[in-house]
Amino acid sequence: MRAAFIGLGVMGYPMAGHLARSGHDTVVYNRTTAKADAWVAEYGGAGAATPKAAASGSDIAFLCVGNDDDVRDVVYGDDGILEGMRDGGIVVDHTTASAAVAREIHAHAAKRGVGFLDAPVSGGQAGAENGQLTVMVGGDRDVFDRAGPVVDSYARAITLIGPAGSGQLAKMVNQICIAGIVQGLAEGLHFAERAQLDPAVVIESICKGAAQSWQMENRWETMVAGEFDFGFAVDWMRKDLALALEEARRNGARLELAELVDRYYAEVQAIGGNRWDTSSLIARLKNV
Repeated sequence: MRAAFIGLGVMGYPMAGHLARSGHDTVVYNRTTAKADAWVAEYGGAGAATPKAAASGSDIAFLCVGNDDDVRDVVYGDDGILEGMRDGGIVVDHTTASAAVAREIHAHAAKRGVGFLDAPVSGGQAGAENGQLTVMVGGDRDVFDRAGPVVDSYARAITLIGPAGSGQLAKMVNQICIAGIVQGLAEGLHFAERAQLDPAVVIESICKGAAQSWQMENRWETMVAGEFDFGFAVDWMRKDLALALEEARRNGARLELAELVDRYYAEVQAIGGNRWDTSSLIARLKNV
């Protein structure tokens, strides 16, 4: 397919690379032109001056940007993706954004004869680089069926959750669960150290039982070592939790633990951990 990819951050850059390596004719756009130039030098394809130019004539256009405002900036307007898409094309938004903006753009795109999927991802930078992302999708079944084989270029699992907005809601569930798991692991490791237990021996003992998690297997050692430069940053986690908490205020869900952990992440930011990864919750325990 002819594909466009908008947004070459730590996730988008390798995701677009997998598209190109899978044989799709890929055109990229990034606000920082040097990043797009570097991508073209590495993967081939082409760079474009605007989202519209990148999407011009495309069968499918992907975006992975920062937030709701960024999504609107690259989708709408004279230089937006929708101005360039051909009739019957598909836009796939991998940004973690609100369900409201997903529903809004889905409706707007439909009027233009363009399919739209909200498709946030989980798996972090390593998942993007290794082509092993989990993709949660909201949208129409026929559009999902056409886009799925292309998304498979960088995904290990892609699931249609429900109508427009459902992908974003599922990503909120993902982040709510991660927040609680990481806090529990941080407290467990902190307790082990205070009890003068060897964390390595403790983890070896419990990691195959009911306490097991991806976070435990992949982050316990760096958490104990105070190394927090792996994966998803605290600033972005707080952005995602804010989306979940806002949605909960609308639907009446009680997110007591998520709200508490969000405050803990604010404390991590206060000690300089804005760009630390989410496992840095343990630093707060050691700092108080």
